Amino acid sequence: MPARGVAFRWRVAVDPGHAALMAILLAILGVFVVLPIGVVLKVALTGAEGGVTLSHLARFFQTPLYVESLVNSLVAGLWTVAIGTVLALPLAFIVARYDFPGRMLVVTLATLPLVIPPFVGAIALMQIFGRAGTVTLLFQDLFGLRLNIMEGLRGIILAQALHFFPFIFLTVTTALMNVDRSLEEMGQMMGARGWRLQRRVVFPLVLPSYAAGALLTFVKAVDDIGTPFILNFKNMLGPQAYLRVTTVGRDDVDGYVICVVMVVISIVCVLASNWIVSRREYATLQTGARAPEGGRTLTGWRLAGVMGLCAAIIGAGLIPHLGVVLLSFSKVWSLSYLPSAYTLGNYTEIFLRAPRFVVNTLVYSVGAALLSVVLAAAIAYLLQRGRVPGKGLLDWIAMMPIALPGVVVGVGFLRVFYGITLPWIDQPLAATWVIFVLAYMVRRLPYALRASHAALHQVHPSLEDAAGIAGAPRLRAFRRVVLPLILGGVIAGGVLVFVTAAVEFSATIILVSRIEQSPLSYGIYIYSQSALGRGSAAALGVVAIVIVALGTYLANRLSGRGRMAFTL
Repeated sequence: MPARGVAFRWRVAVDPGHAALMAILLAILGVFVVLPIGVVLKVALTGAEGGVTLSHLARFFQTPLYVESLVNSLVAGLWTVAIGTVLALPLAFIVARYDFPGRMLVVTLATLPLVIPPFVGAIALMQIFGRAGTVTLLFQDLFGLRLNIMEGLRGIILAQALHFFPFIFLTVTTALMNVDRSLEEMGQMMGARGWRLQRRVVFPLVLPSYAAGALLTFVKAVDDIGTPFILNFKNMLGPQAYLRVTTVGRDDVDGYVICVVMVVISIVCVLASNWIVSRREYATLQTGARAPEGGRTLTGWRLAGVMGLCAAIIGAGLIPHLGVVLLSFSKVWSLSYLPSAYTLGNYTEIFLRAPRFVVNTLVYSVGAALLSVVLAAAIAYLLQRGRVPGKGLLDWIAMMPIALPGVVVGVGFLRVFYGITLPWIDQPLAATWVIFVLAYMVRRLPYALRASHAALHQVHPSLEDAAGIAGAPRLRAFRRVVLPLILGGVIAGGVLVFVTAAVEFSATIILVSRIEQSPLSYGIYIYSQSALGRGSAAALGVVAIVIVALGTYLANRLSGRGRMAFTL
């Protein structure tokens, strides 16, 4: 009878324990997600007399500097998508349709640009394509041409395109490998060949995946604040929001209006993606006629051409990696093709004389990962097992940060938590190191939630019910039965949070108040502002690459997937 009673209590329509847990989670998300975003919207849309007004937004479009910044951000995003498409689509088609030696190596190398943050790659690109860069000097000596690739918006577009194109590559490759090959065969039987076959049959089937990758690339490019700062180009939305809030003041309305504009751009991109998918049906009626993975085998001159094309695209994508590593060991690299002197002093600087950047990063990222994992596991459990109304609202709020630019999160946190003073340390919460942990947790919570949700989805509820029938209370059943089964996915989500938080820059630059609290990403920015410090900045960049690479490998092993499992 007790066992039956336990099982019966587990099946009530509205569970009081679940309702209490949901109330706690909503309160936490309300404070750390809804409140900061709501404050940003309130400041941007509230007039001097306290009523709702659009006058601040209208002034944004009447200010030439802001309009120029908006145009520059949109142009950078569009050109990043265009160049990324040119790089990604041929590579995706080759990998998905043909089999050749080194094919998996091509896939691995094509995803490596995601490992290096774009602002780190920008440092190396400046050394290679800048005014006195390797390629610039080479063209000047050989052809008498003075290149100007990394100046202004062009440099930002190049750095972002080389970093973000794998988003398009990964989504399109997966879609192409899932396309039913019999549809192409039917198209060929009806006379479609070459480009017409791809345009009329193949591309419509992969369009949703391409749109998702392209729009993600666009949003990431618009949100990127590190690359413009590294290249000293401030007339873009992110840098302008930072400058208004940090130099004019936390009460400056224009900074909040710029944040609202960035949020609107992100929301429009999400809606555009949904609209593209809903316009027509892209699904096939069968999936059993796919060709073996890898497709047709290439030989002879076709193989040579494919290998040459892959080498050219991947080589371009890996230029920032090679430049960062080389710069990290350079002592003198000025007006020469390669460093004229090498040293380990850059690593001595960051590990012995200024280790706080690495130590702070580890502390903040581990803290954010632990908090995210606990919250994500609780939210995922309610979403799948909870007997309480309104679960969709919980999911929607928890996933909200994935569409929010880091600058917006940083500005919201600064506004809300600078007015909250912790009594035991007598200083605002926004001035302590804890603010970084909380901000990183909010920014990366969706990653942990999706990983936990996917892991819990694979555990059938009957296993938990069996524990209840055996007399185990719900908490013990979750701890002894469910948690061990989902632990791999939960840890994978935590690793993804750790990896992405370790290189977070957009929110970091807003929240930094003292150099002693600075994480690795801000240290890279500080060192890069001096020509003598670029070697140390590159050394920190190498540390960031190692952290992200090891974390990515671990997350993929834990999640059981063989491809890049996250987005920076």
